[in-house]
Amino acid sequence: MESAALTPPTRRSLRVAGLVLAAGAGRRYGGPKALVRLDGRLLVERVVRVARDGGCDPVVPVLGAAATTVRQQAELDDAVPVENPDWPTGMGSSLRAGLAALSGTDAVAAIVLLVDMPGVTAEAVRRLADLAGPTALAMAGYGDRRGHPVLLGRDHWTGVTASAVGDIGARAYLRERATQLRVVPCADVADDTDLDVPPAP
Repeated sequence: MESAALTPPTRRSLRVAGLVLAAGAGRRYGGPKALVRLDGRLLVERVVRVARDGGCDPVVPVLGAAATTVRQQAELDDAVPVENPDWPTGMGSSLRAGLAALSGTDAVAAIVLLVDMPGVTAEAVRRLADLAGPTALAMAGYGDRRGHPVLLGRDHWTGVTASAVGDIGARAYLRERATQLRVVPCADVADDTDLDVPPAP
């Protein structure tokens, strides 16, 4: 009988972190989107739950604008919030802060989600998590568009950190590695429409 110790782990057994970018001030929306309530729940609560239900552990929400209020009002359960003091410089700084926090974990990859995309589902997260590994690069596909969630294998974190400036995030890094990037169809289970402005009354 084969020893269990010699059985290689499946990809899905590898630890995948969830990284929720929720630091923006939401100027066009009228306030931090992390604190926007939709169907009775704060957006940051919803996305943290999606990451967790999609199999991510740990889940790290990156906070910035109104961070104290978010901590007081949001039910984040066992998520581990990180504050980004440089949030006014753009999303890139939040991505850097989140990856720095995850560098001390044993996660082999991180799935990046944005707080203002409530249509992204746990099933979309699971589809990307199934590809997780240190060298993995993947993002969700919605027809002819590419969007979130985005999977960043641990081997890419240093490069992403170096290139994430302003509001670009990992976009430039992924574009330069288009041949390595897998696009995972998610339009049948998710919607990556972002809440850019409040709905009309």
